[in-house]
Amino acid sequence: MIEDLIDKTLLVGFEEPDPPEWFRRAAPGLGGVVLYGQNLRSDTDAARLAALLHQDSDVVLAVDEEGGDVTRVHYRNGSPVPGNYVLGAADDEGLTGAVATRIGAGLRAAGIGWNLAPDVDVNSVPENPVIGVRSFGADPDLVSRHAATWVLAMENTGVAACAKHFPGHGDTRSDSHYGLPVVDCDEAEWRRVHLPPFVAAIEVGVRSIMTAHVVVPALDDRPATMSPKLLTDVLRGELGYPGVIVTDALDMGAIKDGVGLGPGAVAALRAGADALCLGAIGGEGLYREVRTAVRAAVDDGALPLRRLEEAAERVEALLAWVRKAPDPGGVPADSDPGLEAARRAALVFGDPTLTGPPVVVELRATPNLAVGEAYWDLAGPLADRGVAPHAVHRLTDNSGLSDVLTAAQGRPLVVVGRDVARHPWQQKAWHVLSGQRPDAVLVEIGLPRPDVTAHGQRVFVGGAGRPNLQVAAELLTGVTHRP
Repeated sequence: MIEDLIDKTLLVGFEEPDPPEWFRRAAPGLGGVVLYGQNLRSDTDAARLAALLHQDSDVVLAVDEEGGDVTRVHYRNGSPVPGNYVLGAADDEGLTGAVATRIGAGLRAAGIGWNLAPDVDVNSVPENPVIGVRSFGADPDLVSRHAATWVLAMENTGVAACAKHFPGHGDTRSDSHYGLPVVDCDEAEWRRVHLPPFVAAIEVGVRSIMTAHVVVPALDDRPATMSPKLLTDVLRGELGYPGVIVTDALDMGAIKDGVGLGPGAVAALRAGADALCLGAIGGEGLYREVRTAVRAAVDDGALPLRRLEEAAERVEALLAWVRKAPDPGGVPADSDPGLEAARRAALVFGDPTLTGPPVVVELRATPNLAVGEAYWDLAGPLADRGVAPHAVHRLTDNSGLSDVLTAAQGRPLVVVGRDVARHPWQQKAWHVLSGQRPDAVLVEIGLPRPDVTAHGQRVFVGGAGRPNLQVAAELLTGVTHRP
């Protein structure tokens, strides 16, 4: 049946903590089930949901588990490994492979077979609001080397990897969750800077590649997700990529608020995509809308049946690999490659050492949707090292600065921010606080920009994973282990 072929191309989510009935009925025929942060209330929920869904079928579960800021399995408590920025800054491919192995082994043990990672974008624009520390860096060669290492290590655990976001989301100044970014570079620059990591991933056999909802005018005036030139001519033809092409979530603003969800799904399939990723919010409605649109397109000839069959065949081949992949076993219990990488990647300016329990100020902006309400907690790691904060203040603007300064009188002051350089109000907050308190310490968990926040005591840890925050606490306290 045509509906069976359509379902095979769909990666579907749901927003409830437990799979609703409509979802459990649909799951056996789907190309995959995508678990999101709202589904996972604890680090053990992924395994619980996998066991529940596998009662009905051998459906393959997928997640975005990049490490660092982007984690689904550890959404409530923070990733136990750092993200790509740290791995690129450490520039030790052995550590990168070890971190990817640890992620893959954890996913495999939880019953998850498809990881929608790694991010292999070259973050060539520091102001990028959605990539940043998710990238291995700004150098194409470095990103390519670590992308290939990460993919190989992940797939050696029996979990399919996914290089994203083709043709590159690193040269953007807007977020495709909310609009349609434009990559303003010529074709020569794109080939020199943004294409090499995808070539490297293909060369080591990556089993899926995710599209970006971006326009590269030098290549096509259509979003890459809907571009036959990029997906069929370049990715399939020029690069000879044989695996699954999966879209980024089609309910993101770049598609849903542009051509629309249903037309976008049809256009993606026509362009050469094989798997259509859908978000969690309103999951049933998204599923039915796309299913209806694709069926109508096949019926009226707008989407050739053979193209749908080809897409379903590629997805099924990936799922068959996942189901048959041998389990190499876990990683050593004492293995902590992420902490070593985080230590190597940290940057310190001035003397951040605390003289007693501090007042901690968290500068919290609205998180991007790729990260979600990401966990980051410096108070816990400080307390583990015997320096529990006197108080923690969370600010979303500058209105509470005078209260912070009053509370911090006679006490050390630590300011924690993510991408302070990108948020004018956070830059102002740090300027005011460090101006009044020259001994204050800034802990930056976003992309390091010491050129912008160029004063005061500063610690740059490049991410919000647990190892990043542990290293920040080590540098503040001088204690490198838990008591």
